Amino acid sequence: MSEAMVYLTADPHPLLRSCVRILWYCRAPHIAHHRERVLPNGCMQIILNLARNYLTDCGEDGKANGRLPPAIVVGPRARHEVVDTADMEELVGICFQPGGFAELFRERADLFFGRSIALDDVWVGARLAERLSEVPTPLEKLRTLEVLLTQFFHQGTRRSELVEHALHLFRDRALSVAQCAGSVGVSERRLSQVFREQVGMSPKMWCRIRRFQTAVRDLHNGVDVPWAELALRCGYYDQSHFANDFRAFSGINPTTYSAGRGPWQNHVPIP
Repeated sequence: MSEAMVYLTADPHPLLRSCVRILWYCRAPHIAHHRERVLPNGCMQIILNLARNYLTDCGEDGKANGRLPPAIVVGPRARHEVVDTADMEELVGICFQPGGFAELFRERADLFFGRSIALDDVWVGARLAERLSEVPTPLEKLRTLEVLLTQFFHQGTRRSELVEHALHLFRDRALSVAQCAGSVGVSERRLSQVFREQVGMSPKMWCRIRRFQTAVRDLHNGVDVPWAELALRCGYYDQSHFANDFRAFSGINPTTYSAGRGPWQNHVPIP
C-alpha cells in the first residue's frame, strides 16, 4: 500500500506575520507523474528537502539540468517552473508576504528574481534541513521552523512604508502604477525602484501576476462561466488579453489548466 500524502500549513507567529504568509509541510511519496508545473504567484519561498540532500534542477522542458542544494531560496518568477515530484517525498517551506523576505533577511529581493539560491548563502550556519530532519512529527517540524525564524527576526525590522502603501492600493483600489505613485507622492520611477528591490519585481509585473492568480483561483475552484466573463471579472480587458497572459505565465491555456488541475492551485501535473 502506498503511503498517503500529507500536506499541512501553519500560520506564523504574530511577530512574523508582516513577513511570512504561511509555513507548510508536504509529504507526497510515489506520485504517479514525474513532473509538475509550478505557476508564479509573486512570492518568494524557502524550500527544504528533508528526504535527500539535493533538489532537482529542471528546465522548462522537464529535463533535469543538475542538482540544487537541499535548502534553497526561491526568488519570484515571471514564468512557471517545472519540478521533479520525487523531490516532494518530504519538503518543508516558508512562503513570504510580498516584500517579506527583504524585510526579514535585509536582502534586495530583485537579486533573487528568477533564481534559486542556496539558503546557506543567506542564512549562514542555519543547517535547517538537518535540524528539522531530527524533529519527529510534521506539526513539530513547522513549530520548530517558526521558532528558528522568530529567533532570527531583527527587532525593528519593518517593510518600507512606501511599498506597504503601494501593495494596499494595488489590492484594494486596483490603481495603475502611475496612479499609485501619484497617490503616495513619489515619481513612478522611484516607486518602481523601491518596489522592485523590496518585492523582487516591478509593480506592473506584480499586478499582472496578481490578476493571473485571481483567474487561477477561480479556475481551480471550478467556476463555470464563459471565458470572456471570467476575463472581465479578473480585471482583464478582454478574453484575448486573458488568454495571452495566462499562457505567458503558465505555458498552457486555461482549458488545459482546468482539465489537469490537481489538489494544489499552483501545481499542474505534467502527464
